[in-house]
Amino acid sequence: MSTLLRATRAELSKILTLPGVWIVTGIILALDVLIVSASAGLYAEAVANITPDGIIEIFIDDPQPANAAILDMLVASSLQIGVFLPIVAAMMAGQEFRAHQLGPTVLAIPRRGLLLVAKTLALTAYLIVVAILIAGISTASTYAAVKDWNPGLLLTGEAFLGQGKFVVFAVLFSLTGSAIAVIGRGTLVGVVGVVVLIAFTMVQSPSEAGPALDAFFPASAGRNLLLDADANRLSAGPGHGLLVLAGWALVTTVVAGITLARRDAR
Repeated sequence: MSTLLRATRAELSKILTLPGVWIVTGIILALDVLIVSASAGLYAEAVANITPDGIIEIFIDDPQPANAAILDMLVASSLQIGVFLPIVAAMMAGQEFRAHQLGPTVLAIPRRGLLLVAKTLALTAYLIVVAILIAGISTASTYAAVKDWNPGLLLTGEAFLGQGKFVVFAVLFSLTGSAIAVIGRGTLVGVVGVVVLIAFTMVQSPSEAGPALDAFFPASAGRNLLLDADANRLSAGPGHGLLVLAGWALVTTVVAGITLARRDAR
């Protein structure tokens, strides 16, 4: 077994033994179920009233082609809870500093570059599983609304592509949150950093912030990557959104690696 694989397994085991991570992950999944359950009636009624020419009105005075609107609703349901995953990632990264576990970890894996790669791979594996669970909850909720109309819509390539892009968004944004916590050597710094990034997107519209500026924030990039430009006010296209998310994850992870290499193991 290679050194990297052993290190990754050790880091994944460490993640799975953190009670706080399980608690927060459980809260996020429970909140997701609660949110989609609360809106299930609205979506079911909208689907029941789809016109013969395939137009749906999920929101009042906002008619849209049904297939596109439902697929957009599917990924939007995942996105609205997925933005909280970076907070979990920041907790994972910051816990090691809080519990003073970095010293023993460095003694076990003295090569800081290898350690960072192992941590990144372990975190990515965990996040993929959680993101797939969120996507599954969204899909189940949407299926309940469309099962009597067009259940096969959720098995199309567009549906799988949309949820696949959500998983990519969740992983890349969460890696950014984890890296911020490593750079700041603590959970609080990571969580605050993530909240600030999310808040900018939540409290501003692209027109207020300026589309060019808005498009370079990760939560906005996720929206640009996932949502339908014809039905939403977006600040850039999906390709730009993916590049921005990858850029945030790459740059912050590199800075975290430099920070980890230059500081003592405490």
